[in-house]
Amino acid sequence: MRAHLLLMARYNAWATERLLAQHIAPLPDADYRRDCGLFFKSVHGTLNHLRVAEQLIWFERFARGVSPARRLDEEVESDRAALAAALLDGARAWTPLIEGFADERFAGRLDYVTTKGVPTSLPFAATLAHVFNHGTHHRGQLSAALTAMGQPGPELDLVWMLQAEARP
Repeated sequence: MRAHLLLMARYNAWATERLLAQHIAPLPDADYRRDCGLFFKSVHGTLNHLRVAEQLIWFERFARGVSPARRLDEEVESDRAALAAALLDGARAWTPLIEGFADERFAGRLDYVTTKGVPTSLPFAATLAHVFNHGTHHRGQLSAALTAMGQPGPELDLVWMLQAEARP
């Protein structure tokens, strides 16, 4: 289980870096901030959501056992460069966290309080897998939005990363 979750953490960081550097950074600010029909409206809104959900909520639950009270649509960073840097740093923080968990932790449970204040207990490993699945879901939304704006579609499949890593 640890090896699989480490792979997902590595992929999450790779896909985040690739999406931000190659596809979001060159996007004109008007396109970056406009409502393009995503659940969190814009590219900026979706990136802020990823920062809140994956790093300011889930990371805190897994790393420190706390459940911060946050809104999922909260804008935590208005500056796009600072937001991109925070997203990259946050994505890279998962690998050392997972490496530090004792083996038995993966078979345990994660106890936390939801954003609606409900105490919850879920399988630890499956809930950690959810964090990376969640990122893939929203990167897919961003890919669709970018394509609809006439931008090149990001190639973010896991196999692309595995192929790149296998090249000499």
